Amino acid sequence: MHSIVVSAATNLGGFAFANFLLWQRSDDASPLAACGCLGFFGAFMLAMLALNIALLIWVARDAKSRGMDNSILWMILVMLTGLIGLIIYLCVRPQGNLVACAQCQNKRLQVSAKCPHCGNA
Repeated sequence: MHSIVVSAATNLGGFAFANFLLWQRSDDASPLAACGCLGFFGAFMLAMLALNIALLIWVARDAKSRGMDNSILWMILVMLTGLIGLIIYLCVRPQGNLVACAQCQNKRLQVSAKCPHCGNA
């Protein structure tokens, strides 16, 4: 079979075409192994992307719940700097217990005078 492919390939167009056909002829599972590695790497990258998006959403919601006006800026800072930005945010954010607002049921700081979501006391 191998000699038939080589002789047919050399008759059709030369040495380069024969090498192309021989390179394409493969009985092992290397394409499947490469697909499996790429699948694992792709799944890992997708999981990291999902974790990063969840972290950004948490930072924006937490900053809003604590009454910080610049929650979007904190989200951008954490997105651009990663773990270092998250540590800075955790150190700088207002400390205190979060409780549910009596009017809108969103979380707010217990010591805050009014809810940052609905504006009620």
